Amino acid sequence: MTPILVMFNFPYAGPWKREMTSRHIDLAKDIANEEGLLWKLWLENKAEQTAGGVYLFQDPQSADRYREKHKARMLNMGFADIEIRTFAINVSLSRMTNADPEMLKKIMPVFA
Repeated sequence: MTPILVMFNFPYAGPWKREMTSRHIDLAKDIANEEGLLWKLWLENKAEQTAGGVYLFQDPQSADRYREKHKARMLNMGFADIEIRTFAINVSLSRMTNADPEMLKKIMPVFA
């Protein structure tokens, strides 16, 4: 298994915090059921008027499939200037710098 991290970043004018949460509950539920997704962090930066997400997928195929699906969804929602970056994870170095041990167990059982 090769864990893949995908980052989305885009201009966002709000809403923020609780209102953002209430507006995107259905989207969060949909994302939570995505095949191959281990977790997602929701990001918001009101000062810079940006938002995004960091997603961890268990394999490249799941990451690729989701990246295309979510990019199309965001474009359909009217978002533009979407930056999408994809990274492989160096588990050994991440472990040395206090990455969540439970997360590491999920992506690399050899570290269990």
